[in-house]
Amino acid sequence: MAYDVEQQESISALKAWFEQYANWLIGVSLLALAVVAGNWGWRWYEQRESTAASILYEQYQQAVAAQDSSKARDLAGTLVQRYGSSAYAGLVALAQARASLATGDSAAAKAQLHWVIDKSGNREWAALARLRLAGILLDEKAYEEALALLQADVPAAMAAEFSDRRGDLLLAQGKTAEARAAYAKALEQAGAQSQLRPMIQSKFDALPAAG
Repeated sequence: MAYDVEQQESISALKAWFEQYANWLIGVSLLALAVVAGNWGWRWYEQRESTAASILYEQYQQAVAAQDSSKARDLAGTLVQRYGSSAYAGLVALAQARASLATGDSAAAKAQLHWVIDKSGNREWAALARLRLAGILLDEKAYEEALALLQADVPAAMAAEFSDRRGDLLLAQGKTAEARAAYAKALEQAGAQSQLRPMIQSKFDALPAAG
């Protein structure tokens, strides 16, 4: 009987505890359910957005293949505006920047590259956009603006290209010694097997002898 009494006391204590904290327990349970539901809901939303973006990207590629530049441009604009956080948006913006430049529309190309730098959220694509934009600015003789653009932290795989482009800009400014240093750094970063190395080496070799 002593065991039964202790058991009854434990049950009574448990009931009292539950009555005291019932609302709190229910609140915590509902919060946990809300978190789980929210997580699944966000995943579903992301999946839906990604699917929609991929469909637009496929349509964009088809328009490019059909050489329908007007349709490609419209699809690219829609993709960037509606699904700017998707991986496809950065790819399309880079592609459209190249297409704009090919038709002589450097203003559109620069705007698209700026979007990739500021909005894509992809470090590699942003670095590529910086490199291409610096090339446009080199042609426009906006040397200081281009050099400032190259002062960003970039992936190691693109370091040689940045140094090479920096050398081009410095050489265009008549800063031969600084250009030499930039090309030398690019050769060091490129490595012996890099496909860029012959081009960089030819630029370095073409420089006037150091005085």
